Amino acid sequence: MPSPTPTKQFALAQLGFRPFFLFGSLFAVVSVLLWFSMTGFGLNPIAIPALSPILWHGHEMLYGYAIAVITGFLLTAVRNWTGIATLHGWPLMLLLLLWLAARMMPFVAHPNALLLMALFDLSFNIALCIAILHPIIKSSHYKSLGVWLVLVALTVINLFFYLELLGLLSHNLQLRLDSTLYCALYLIIFLILLLGRRMIPMFITNGVGYPVTLTNRRWLDISCVVLLLIFMVSELLLTLPAIAALCAALLCLLHTIRIVGWHTPGIWRKPLLWVLYLAYGWIIIGFAITSAAHYVEFSSKLALHAFAYGGIGMMTIGMMARVALGHTGRKVTRPPAVLTLCLPLLLTGCFIRVVMPPFLPEWHALWIAASQLLWICTFMLFIAIYTPFLARPRIDGRPG
Repeated sequence: MPSPTPTKQFALAQLGFRPFFLFGSLFAVVSVLLWFSMTGFGLNPIAIPALSPILWHGHEMLYGYAIAVITGFLLTAVRNWTGIATLHGWPLMLLLLLWLAARMMPFVAHPNALLLMALFDLSFNIALCIAILHPIIKSSHYKSLGVWLVLVALTVINLFFYLELLGLLSHNLQLRLDSTLYCALYLIIFLILLLGRRMIPMFITNGVGYPVTLTNRRWLDISCVVLLLIFMVSELLLTLPAIAALCAALLCLLHTIRIVGWHTPGIWRKPLLWVLYLAYGWIIIGFAITSAAHYVEFSSKLALHAFAYGGIGMMTIGMMARVALGHTGRKVTRPPAVLTLCLPLLLTGCFIRVVMPPFLPEWHALWIAASQLLWICTFMLFIAIYTPFLARPRIDGRPG
C-alpha cells in the first residue's frame, strides 16, 4: 500500500522552527493588532494592573515575538551545528505551551495572573537554555556557548523584569523597568550581530549565483563585541551618556565597514539576501541615531524602532522565510513570489516609523498607525503562504 500523501500529514512538532515560526508570526499579528487598538482607540484589554500597555508592548515584542523566532531558529541550527537532535515531538509542544501560556496571562482577570505569567515565561526561558545547552555539551561544540550565554543573560534580565513588576526587589537592587527592556533589546541585537557575522556572508556567497569573495576582518569582529558590551554597560548601568554615545558612533562606523565588505550587486536581485542586508543596515542606523541623540534632540523611540522594527523585525522574517524553505526541502533560490510584496511592505513600515515623524511631526499619529498596519499586513501575508510549509512534511520525503 502506498504511503500517505505528504501534504496530508501533520509535521508541526517535528523540528523547532515549525511551531515557533508559525506561532511567533501569529503573535506578531495579534500583538500589534492589540497595540493598534490601544494606541489608536484607547482600549486596554490588559487585566494586570502593574503591567501598563507600553510595558506589555515592549516586553512582548522582545520576549514574545523575538524570542519565539530565536527559539525556532536555534533549536534548528544547533541540531545542524552539533549533529545532536534537539527538542521534537511532545517536549517541543510543551515548550511551545509554556511560551503561549505566558503570552495569554496578561488578559486573564485573576489576582495571580502576573505571578503565573512570570512562572510560565521564566520556565520557558530556563527550559530553552537547557534544551540548547544539552546538544552543545554532548557534542563538545563549545564555540556555540557564546550564543547560549546570551540566552542565559536574557533569562536573568527577564527575571529582574518580573521581580521589579511584582515589587519583590530590595531598594538597592531596584531597576527601572524600561532599563531591563532596553537591556533585553540590546542583548537580542547582540545575538543577531553574533549570528549574522557567521551566516549573512555565507548566505550571500552561496546565494548570489556567481563567485564572490567577501571581506571579513578579525580585529573588526573583536572590536564590535567589546564596544557593544561597553556601550551596554555605560548606557544602562553606569549612566555615562557621553561614553555610550561615543561607543554607538564607533559601532556605527565599524559595522558599516563590515557590511560594505559584504556587499556585492547580486544581493539586490535576491529578496532573501537584501532583506538580511537591510536589516543589518537598520541596526547601524539605530546606533547612528543613538549617538546623534547625545548632541541633537531626538525622540528615543526613533533609535528603538530602528533596532526593533528594522533590525529585529526584518532580520527575523528574513531568517524565517529562508529557514522554512531550506528545512522543508524547498529551494531558497526560488522563494515564493509573495515575498517580493511583503518584504518591501515591512521595509516601508520601518521607514515610516523611524524617518517620517521627525520631518512631519504633526502627522505623528498617522505614521504610527501606518507602520503598525504595514507590520500586520506583512506577517499576515507571511502566515498565509508559509503555514502549509511549516505544518506539512518536507516535500523531498526526508525527516524534519
